Amino acid sequence: MTTSAAADGLLARRIVFVGGKGGVGKTTTAAALALAAAEHGRTCLVVSTDPAHSLGDIFGCSIGDAETALASNLTGLEIDPDRAAAGHIATVKERMKTLVHPRLYDEIDRQLDLAAHAPGATEAALIERVAELMAEAGSRFDLVVFDTAPSGHTVRLLSLPEVMGAWMDGLLRHRERSSRLGAMLGHLGGKPGRGDDLSLIDAHADHPRDSPESRIDDVLQARRRKFIVARERLLDTAGTAFLLVVNPDRLSIMESRRVVDTLARFDLPVSSLIVNRVLPDTADAAGAFVDARRAQERTYLREIDEVFPALPRTVVPLRPDDVHGLDALRAIGGQLLAH
Repeated sequence: MTTSAAADGLLARRIVFVGGKGGVGKTTTAAALALAAAEHGRTCLVVSTDPAHSLGDIFGCSIGDAETALASNLTGLEIDPDRAAAGHIATVKERMKTLVHPRLYDEIDRQLDLAAHAPGATEAALIERVAELMAEAGSRFDLVVFDTAPSGHTVRLLSLPEVMGAWMDGLLRHRERSSRLGAMLGHLGGKPGRGDDLSLIDAHADHPRDSPESRIDDVLQARRRKFIVARERLLDTAGTAFLLVVNPDRLSIMESRRVVDTLARFDLPVSSLIVNRVLPDTADAAGAFVDARRAQERTYLREIDEVFPALPRTVVPLRPDDVHGLDALRAIGGQLLAH
């Protein structure tokens, strides 16, 4: 049975991720939904995380890696992963140079320049930027809509907060053990410690508040909190929705099934299915070619019903022209929210 995405309280969410196989219409869906939310009076930010950005093309303007006004209540942003990674590395360099002797500055630059080219560096910087934007949902913006990269990237994007949170926990535990060991060695060597005998248990008590060690702990704790908040928001089904866009074709269905199964393993349920580019019932008969396409489409639509029986879905008909500009997006937004 076909149900409306609006019936699932889509516009009442704070965060919406729009994902799916490349080329199924994710950007169009994200843009149309964001415009509909803005025209319903909600301040909305629509964000493209796909390196092959097309958000600006749909709105007919240049967006780039800076917040750009697109319409009343609507702002757009295209994240540049390379720029995000470069900014992240520059910040780490600046922080580390406050903790070491100037003679180590060149070595810090060398090591971090190498780290910038390590596998996963741009992805880690991207997820940190996404986590920051997620934190602004409900404060700076009523709704943040993410137009994500193709499915494989989306899965990594959504699972990385948990992975990086676990990594940060391990790093903090390692620092705590090192701090305790240093404190114990200091006491054994006769050096005065802060506090009473219990100070051996509390590692932070052995570090002055503004010491390099304390500042490192503060940085690690802040990043850990950032990823924990991102993870909590991803799991908040009342505030966050994940829309999966699928076309009535074999490869799209197969890819979408993998995404649903993978996200389920991370306790990230798909909120709704957008079945995009379906031949309208009123399409003119044009001979054997259209008849064959329609017959094949009916087969895949039945398969979508069988593969995703529990997911609410909205059918968006194929348009006779390209999607471009506010009027076209407004029409699609109306279809997404139609009862």
